[in-house]
Amino acid sequence: MDLLLLFIGAIIVNNVVLSRFLGICPFLGVSKKVETSIGMGLAVTFVLTLASIISYIVYTFLLVPRELEYLSTITFILVIAALVQFVEMVIQKTSPALYQALGVFLPLITTNCAVLGVAVINMTNKYSLFSSIINGLGTAIGFTLAIVLMAGIREKIDYNNVPKPFKGYPIVLLTAGLMAIAFLGFTGLIK
Repeated sequence: MDLLLLFIGAIIVNNVVLSRFLGICPFLGVSKKVETSIGMGLAVTFVLTLASIISYIVYTFLLVPRELEYLSTITFILVIAALVQFVEMVIQKTSPALYQALGVFLPLITTNCAVLGVAVINMTNKYSLFSSIINGLGTAIGFTLAIVLMAGIREKIDYNNVPKPFKGYPIVLLTAGLMAIAFLGFTGLIK
């Protein structure tokens, strides 16, 4: 039951984008089309889940026994960078259209603070390997949910008469704020 609560909490209550405000760059940059958002969500899901596993293993079996915990952040960044390079090569070979659509935002997963944030949260909360995986997967699904919802809204906004001062990013930021307020309603549901 605790793992289920951790999973649901990571998706909705502690949504990495709308509650913790991590991963805003790809959230705003890639959320113009639903298809691109789904592709980014899948890439982040893969990287975040694997980064949770590998970061746990490296931290628990390499850094802690040697009392090198202070190197955890740089180690996590290296793990994430290697995973993103792998994902980038796979997407470029399997789906050149998605690779082009994601553009610069795909390599930016390396510096996506949501991915690094989950590794640090897992370490700080002393999650087990399985809990780290559940938290990483739940966070990735929450990221995907947020970015796809934003893309759907942005596609609808394009068909509306938006006042000139709000065109472009101002209306997107206002929408993101309203989404964050909506997700704030889940606070306290699961701790």
